[in-house]
Amino acid sequence: MRRPMVAGNWKMHGTRASVAELTEGLSNLVLPSGVEVAVFPPALFINQVIDGLAGKEITVGAQNSAVQPEQGALTGEVAPEQLVEAGCKLVLIGHSERRQIIGETDEVLNRKFAAAQAKGLKPVLCIGETLEEREAGKTLEVVGRQLSSIIEAFGVKAFASAVIAYEPVWAIGTGLTATPQQAQDVHAAIRGQLAAEDAEVAAKVQLLYGGSVKAANAAELFGMPDIDGGLIGGASLNADEFGAICRAAGN
Repeated sequence: MRRPMVAGNWKMHGTRASVAELTEGLSNLVLPSGVEVAVFPPALFINQVIDGLAGKEITVGAQNSAVQPEQGALTGEVAPEQLVEAGCKLVLIGHSERRQIIGETDEVLNRKFAAAQAKGLKPVLCIGETLEEREAGKTLEVVGRQLSSIIEAFGVKAFASAVIAYEPVWAIGTGLTATPQQAQDVHAAIRGQLAAEDAEVAAKVQLLYGGSVKAANAAELFGMPDIDGGLIGGASLNADEFGAICRAAGN
C-alpha cells in the first residue's frame, strides 16, 4: 500500500516574518497520521523552517540542488551534502519552472538526480507537458521521454528511492486543473512505463499530481487509483488550506 504524500512548494515566496507565521500555522495543524507531509521553502529559510517545525511530522525539502554531491567551487549553488546536513530529506528535480525558465536540460537534471541520491536525498522528479504539447496530442510522448531520461541513465530501480510528480505546465499557477480523469490517465501511463521495466518498483513509487490543486478539488483528484497525493504550489502558502488538502489525502 502506497502512503499518500502532500508536498508544499513555496517557490520564491517568503520573508523571515511570513515564514515564521506560516511555520507556526503548520505547527498548529492536526495532520492525518497516514499521510506523508512535506514542505519545500526557499533555500534561505530552510534552517528557520526546520527549527520551527521541530517535533512535527513534516519533512522539509529543498527546491533545487547542485549537479555535484559535495561542496566545491560552484558559486551560487547548494550541494546535496549541505542540504542533508541542514536536515533536508527531499529535493525537487526538474520542476517545470526550472526546465522552462532556467533552461535545465534532461542531462543536467540526470546529474542532479544522481547527486541527490548519492547523499541520501530523495528526489521528487517533476515531469509534464506544455499546453501546446497537450493540444498536439503529445502529452504521453513528452512525459514518457522525461521519465525515460532517468531510466536510461540509472535504471528503473532508481525510482525505488524517488517520488514522481506529474505537473502539466499549463495548469501551474493558472487556475486551470487537469480533470481527475485526465490526471489519472497520465499517472496510469507513468506507472505503466515503470511496470514494463519493474512491476515492484512501479507498484511502490508515489505519483503526485501538481497543478492548481486546492482544498476544493483535492479529494476528487486524490481519489483516483494512481494519484498518491499532490505537489501543491500557491495553496501551500496558506496553512489552513494546506491542512485541508492534507486531510483530503488522508481520506
